Amino acid sequence: MKKYSSKRSIQILAHLLQQYGISDIVISPGSRNAPLAIHFSEMDVFNCYSIVDERSAAFVGMGMAMSEKKPVAITCTSGSAAANYYPAITEAFYSNVPLLVLTADRPTDFVDIFDGQTIRQNNLFHQHSYGDFQLLEDSKENAEDINFDIIKKAIELCFEKQGPVHINIPLEEPLYDLVSELPTFPTVEKTIKIKEYEIPSNLVADWNTSQRIMLLVGTRDYSPELENQLTQLVKNHSVVVLCEANSNLKHEKFFSHIDRYIFNFTEEDYKTYAPDLLITVGQNVVSKKVKQFLRSARPKQHWHLDEVWQPDTYYSLTEKIEVKPEVFFSKLLKFINLEPRAYFNLWDVLRDKKDAKHNQFLNMVEFSDFYFFNKASQTIPENYNIHFSNSSAIRYAQLFDFGKRKIYCNRGTSGIDGATSTAMGFAIKNTNPTVLITGDLSFFYDINGLWNQYIPPFVRIIIFNNGEGNIFKIIPGPRNANSNTLDEFIATKHRKNAENIAKHFGFLYTKVEDEPTLDRVLENFFKPDAQPKILEVNTYGKNSADILKAYFNFMSEN
Repeated sequence: MKKYSSKRSIQILAHLLQQYGISDIVISPGSRNAPLAIHFSEMDVFNCYSIVDERSAAFVGMGMAMSEKKPVAITCTSGSAAANYYPAITEAFYSNVPLLVLTADRPTDFVDIFDGQTIRQNNLFHQHSYGDFQLLEDSKENAEDINFDIIKKAIELCFEKQGPVHINIPLEEPLYDLVSELPTFPTVEKTIKIKEYEIPSNLVADWNTSQRIMLLVGTRDYSPELENQLTQLVKNHSVVVLCEANSNLKHEKFFSHIDRYIFNFTEEDYKTYAPDLLITVGQNVVSKKVKQFLRSARPKQHWHLDEVWQPDTYYSLTEKIEVKPEVFFSKLLKFINLEPRAYFNLWDVLRDKKDAKHNQFLNMVEFSDFYFFNKASQTIPENYNIHFSNSSAIRYAQLFDFGKRKIYCNRGTSGIDGATSTAMGFAIKNTNPTVLITGDLSFFYDINGLWNQYIPPFVRIIIFNNGEGNIFKIIPGPRNANSNTLDEFIATKHRKNAENIAKHFGFLYTKVEDEPTLDRVLENFFKPDAQPKILEVNTYGKNSADILKAYFNFMSEN
């Protein structure tokens, strides 16, 4: 016989989650949130997942939401457990990933009287959430009606903003009183706002009179509709479309490797290649060089397309267009002239030159991180989703062609924490297999991402282990420090490997340390097996940072 929580607030919460189709719930163990864990796990409409580490659990939930493209609920006990959600919440906030954050709490009268596991949880995430709500204890007057309205508003806000929304739930003891039957609650009348959009005539006029139009697409999920729309814009060489690996757009006339082309731009080049109309789409852009270029270029007009975020990244924003890009371009394409522009040809000549240099360098490169990324781009099966960790991993990814494979990276805050957990959450909910490509520090930092009983056997993890945070040997600045300070406190040199970690968490493990072994092993690594697999590519002492610098120096030569 099923047993449900007797708490009316939890019964109402479960009813409303069901009404809005939120079915995935990541639960971290605890006593104060036991009424939620018991109630949700007993209801057949919910898929419940037990993840012990709250920091990892929140990233797992975020990965699930990225995969499912709908909100996922995460719930934990009171106190520091809730605070451990914060890294993932900041990432979800800036990446617009819908998380419904359900933190159980002590009753409001218990705050700041030194009661166990009690902190100031109300509004805990208010700087990085789209809504912060607190329910009433069941014993309070009109609690049932008030809580019903609060939960409904919170869920709809999560859908509308596509980001994290927090509901704090004070729960009085007893916590384990159960019932075998549930009350009937009314069907919900959904009131989620749907935005209407008509394109202003002045934007059409500005497009038609602009001679140098650039579209820059940052981090975003794959959209066949947007890809088709941008394809129409470039087919007659009307615009320059710059995109990155994690823009998830593919066409031979898109400029997909920004840093290949602009790494050595001078102030004069900034003027030569500058747009007069810049249109930006999507979230964070990885390339620091393109930010420097466009901030210096100061285009006359800059339109940003996004339903939520309108950042003035390039200090020239003139139009905040709060709509889905697909909606905007569907309107725009009805009115604009798609005539050839010399601006496209200017960029096309540059691309041909730089792509030829890139291919020349590939024939000279030795075993290193650079060599590995080139090999991975050619070998990963096309049906795999690729998750990259931050720092050097996502930067290397920009230099190579990963074809139609879907690419993901936590670029909201661009931190290394949670890359493994996010990828594992994504893999749990996606029908296609997932590979995580991660640096060593990112991997070791998020080891608890593997403490997860739901990881499918077709998951693959590739660690390129250069024995340090090699990004600090790549970016300008850190090498100015004394070498002992750089190695110990910034790059953090180490000699760790993942062999015992893999064994502990039930992964098959392989290590490679040279070019022939990597070429041989990669072919078999993606074949089906009964267990997930970890491949560690050991590039200790291979001077990967110097090889990458040599690449850019080579690309800069005339």
